[in-house]
Amino acid sequence: MLGHFKLKDIKPIHIQRFVNALEERTTHLDGKEGKLTPSTIRRYYTMVQSVLHSAYKLGLIGTNPADSDRITLPKIAEQTTEIFTQEETAVLLDKLEDEPLQFKLLIHLALNTGCRRGELVGLKWSDINFNTGVLTVSRSNYKLTGEKEIKSKPTKTGKSRTIILPPYMLKMLRLYRTEQMKARLLIGDKWQGDEWVFIQADGKPMYPTTPTLQFSRFLKRAGLEHRKFHALRHTSATLLLSNGTNIKNVASRLGHAQLKTTNRYVHAVEEADRQAANTLETILNTNRKANAG
Repeated sequence: MLGHFKLKDIKPIHIQRFVNALEERTTHLDGKEGKLTPSTIRRYYTMVQSVLHSAYKLGLIGTNPADSDRITLPKIAEQTTEIFTQEETAVLLDKLEDEPLQFKLLIHLALNTGCRRGELVGLKWSDINFNTGVLTVSRSNYKLTGEKEIKSKPTKTGKSRTIILPPYMLKMLRLYRTEQMKARLLIGDKWQGDEWVFIQADGKPMYPTTPTLQFSRFLKRAGLEHRKFHALRHTSATLLLSNGTNIKNVASRLGHAQLKTTNRYVHAVEEADRQAANTLETILNTNRKANAG
């Protein structure tokens, strides 16, 4: 969109047209179908702005055309962060006890690590150090619409991160690995896997959409209100923050590139606390008035 221009010829109007063209796209740059979100468009704009800023610092251009306040960027709608309360999480975990081990492990890992869905289905056994209890998150699996092949890419930030797993999670992982090895022996040469943790029946990696479908059906069986699978990531963060974990540690655990992303969970915790305070005020005031009468 901008590649055919010489640096010195790029004007703010060209940057605006670049942004407008991104808004009109019906496919992502990696071929995935669907419109680009405002945050994705802003991210591409920031990349262009950064490149032009470097050119300006090197004296290749007199001004940065992407810095113009005349450029209109798409607004990011304020989103409600879906979470499970501590009480709901307790019910969820209780209902989870009757589920198959692979699904049970998937949900426990999601709550323990705050990993994104693609990161969970992208885990390999080599990512887990059973001696140190350290899990390394370095890839995310995805599948393009219309294609059968499941592919891997780096995490959202492009960086790997490590997460300490509690002893009970390591025990669950060992048990599940034993089950998986038995299944592998049973089907023999039909096994097509590559040491993936979460798999299909023949050892191939689990489809990235499978956790969403399984989780939706589970919530219905458990009688819990429907929430997206991503709510488990939000819940992991809010549980840590509400129990006193440092925000920087939570950001590192979740793989947030910026601390302000983690801050939204702080607001969710504060809002929940405010609602609790209002509920108590209503109860206590009602009792006080009744006693006074």
